[in-house]
Amino acid sequence: MITLLKGGRLYDPAHNKDGVQQDIYIRDGRIIDKPDATEKIGQAYDLTGKVVMAGAIDMHSHIGGGKVNIARMLLPEFRTYTEPEAHICTPHCKHHATPTTTETGFRYIEMGYTAAFEPAMMPINARQTHLEMGDTPLIDKGCYAMLGNDDYFLRLLHQKADQKIINDYVAWTLHATQAIGIKVVNPGGISAFKFNQRKLDLDENNAHYQVSPRDILKALSSAVHELGIAKPLHVHCNNLGAAGNFETTLNTMGASDGLPMHLTHIQFHSYGTEGDKKFSSAAAQIAEALNKHKHITADVGQILFGQTVTASGDTMQQYLNSKLAHPKKSVLMDIECEAGCGVVPFKYKDQNYVNALQWAIGLEIFLSVEDPWRIFLTTDHPNGAPFVSYPHLIRLLMDKTFRNEMFDKLNLDAQAMSNLKSLEREYTLYEIATMTRAAAAKLIGLKDRGHLGVSAAADITVYTDQADREAMFSKPDFVFKDGKLVVKDGKVIKVTWGATHTAKPVFDNSVERGLRDYFEKYQTIQLDNLKISNDEIADNGNGRIINQTID
Repeated sequence: MITLLKGGRLYDPAHNKDGVQQDIYIRDGRIIDKPDATEKIGQAYDLTGKVVMAGAIDMHSHIGGGKVNIARMLLPEFRTYTEPEAHICTPHCKHHATPTTTETGFRYIEMGYTAAFEPAMMPINARQTHLEMGDTPLIDKGCYAMLGNDDYFLRLLHQKADQKIINDYVAWTLHATQAIGIKVVNPGGISAFKFNQRKLDLDENNAHYQVSPRDILKALSSAVHELGIAKPLHVHCNNLGAAGNFETTLNTMGASDGLPMHLTHIQFHSYGTEGDKKFSSAAAQIAEALNKHKHITADVGQILFGQTVTASGDTMQQYLNSKLAHPKKSVLMDIECEAGCGVVPFKYKDQNYVNALQWAIGLEIFLSVEDPWRIFLTTDHPNGAPFVSYPHLIRLLMDKTFRNEMFDKLNLDAQAMSNLKSLEREYTLYEIATMTRAAAAKLIGLKDRGHLGVSAAADITVYTDQADREAMFSKPDFVFKDGKLVVKDGKVIKVTWGATHTAKPVFDNSVERGLRDYFEKYQTIQLDNLKISNDEIADNGNGRIINQTID
């Protein structure tokens, strides 16, 4: 039976459709061409005047894994309990900053998001991450596996191993952890912190392994490129949050020798040292470099004011941040010498000079990067703000008057250090659809997601066009997941389960010989116990794997 979505205004940048009125036909969870007259329409929805987009994709959101659970447990005071609504079994527990797995799926789909990607999965912790993802309903999921601070990889670099060996290790990691991409956090810096180095610049050697962050980025970006993985290396730069770190960010853009590379939560890496407070915006320099370097993409990591919790694999930086915790508590830990994590509660305040300028810097970057295919809407959930604040962020980007009103409430010293009010740009619906749908799907390699073309998965969001963009993007009229109506009037009416997206490039199995010896000597688990099978993801009946085709 066919479902017809009739008369909507399509915003589909993958097919250059900017508000084009067009019918959409759905069969078996896929968008199809207009059927012939012999096929019956089972259900029709009149969408005349409605805004129709593909389901949104959050390409960077911390929603699974050890540190997220730590954050959930660390802040019970921000958890509330609600009665279930009569029409659906909604979550009973709501958390302000780090929702439960069930609530995460509900809140995403109720905003029109149909996929979210966990950007920092430690291989040793991959099983727990996938168990949490498997418990997250309604949305598709995927993970980026963390390398670049693990002892085995750094030993390979120290020994000047051939790039082919590094490629095989990267590919093996993707297979073993059921990941879709590779992430590096503060390359070499998490490891260096264990040897009492308090910071690590791009061309400074890790004291123990005698390799630099540049060496790490070059090796990993080469591996990702040579293996044919669609998602570029996902890079959390060195010196996060430090005044003057924009120089490191600019230099990092050249570390891959022209190969594609994605810089994440770039707002936290765009700080100068000008002014009396020695903390200033370098958004103009960063945006200029992004406009110039076409091989670099970035997501912003916008901060928004209010209580949240920062949860990062960057133990070095989280140790420094712990003294700023609000409330005054934090957790720092390490797992099997692979990486680390730090969980530090934090409250962003509009009258705090640094916080106010951070807010402005993120928006300056959004408004100054010219190509919406290369800049992505994120808050680095929950680090900059919870993901449920995306509709508010979209309004800030689309409504200059509203943005200026918010700016006028900021710390006055921060206002004096920002050129935000001089930026006239207002994002269009087409540009919002680009960076939250089409571009995100293209970046990750989801060929049948993020667009409304024939054969695409029928992940579709329908909005009523409103001048108040925050209200509009907070409450879709309809959301279809794989062709099934799951949200009506902003509320879940049917619970379904999304897929796990993976990438599995070819590699030489002989890489396991060295790994097996290493695990026997140094690790507390056996090598085979790290590997996650397809059956484990599908075991509860809610999981299916969509493996990305490697070109």
